[in-house]
Amino acid sequence: MLNARPVQAGQALCLYKDKLQLTLLIILSILHISCASVLPVFSNAAQPAFHSSIEDIEPVWQPVSGGIDYFHGKIESPRLEFWALQIDLSSANIGIIVKGGNTDSHSILSTRVTSFVRDNDLIAGINAVPFDIVSSTEGQPIKNSGLVISGGELISPLNPFYDAIVFYKDGRAAITSQSSIRSVENIENAAGGFHQILAGGQAAQRTNENSARHPRSAAGLSDNGMYLYLLVIDGRRAGSIGSTEKETALLLRALGSWDGINFDGGGSSALAMRSSDGNVRAVNTPVHRIQGQERAVAGCLGIKVAE
Repeated sequence: MLNARPVQAGQALCLYKDKLQLTLLIILSILHISCASVLPVFSNAAQPAFHSSIEDIEPVWQPVSGGIDYFHGKIESPRLEFWALQIDLSSANIGIIVKGGNTDSHSILSTRVTSFVRDNDLIAGINAVPFDIVSSTEGQPIKNSGLVISGGELISPLNPFYDAIVFYKDGRAAITSQSSIRSVENIENAAGGFHQILAGGQAAQRTNENSARHPRSAAGLSDNGMYLYLLVIDGRRAGSIGSTEKETALLLRALGSWDGINFDGGGSSALAMRSSDGNVRAVNTPVHRIQGQERAVAGCLGIKVAE
């Protein structure tokens, strides 16, 4: 009887430790799953990779989710800061989402890229199509200046003077002139931009080497069409002076693009991402008149991850 109490206490302690270890394992497993699904990119946003020039860039991609990788860099000359995503289009759990803006029963309405990502349950999104109204106010009637096809539905008509990135129903993707599109029946999604600035791994012939420096938004496709690249470059601030069209093309190439398109830029440029806690914000610094203010835009391109 004298040994009964110590034995019971020891057993109870062992059971308590076992339960505690099991609880910790469950918690760690949950944390691992949640962190593996979405990288907390905002905690890494202040730690870019530094490069002396565009030619020196060798991206070290950080996994965000299955099929999506993230890269944040700074260039010394010219002084640029940029953020990029690499998306594996062959991944079964990746979906491309294109919207012309928010919609009501009568018109297309302006939206910020962060709202586009949040409201459509996306992991990331970027502004794409030029438009007609410049404002930070959401919900205003707005007109896309170029092609928007969303889920096979034509939202905005093509603009023959501009180009577009097109995602076909058979899984192919291409950057092409909007004037060359004869039918939209075989297109699942498409987002117009300005012009193709990278073609066959070289700056396109019409790319303006001496164009003004601006914040830029752009997209690229790898040589085999397997990877999509989304790129935003800051401008109009001391830490990042903005890029020319040719520099944007060369930066897309450094990331892995073979072809690339220049989206609407300037105060419209924003790349928004969802962090591991579910919050959505722009990873860059949009400059709609003042630093940090995001513009309400029209057509956006986003990435959805299947549950």
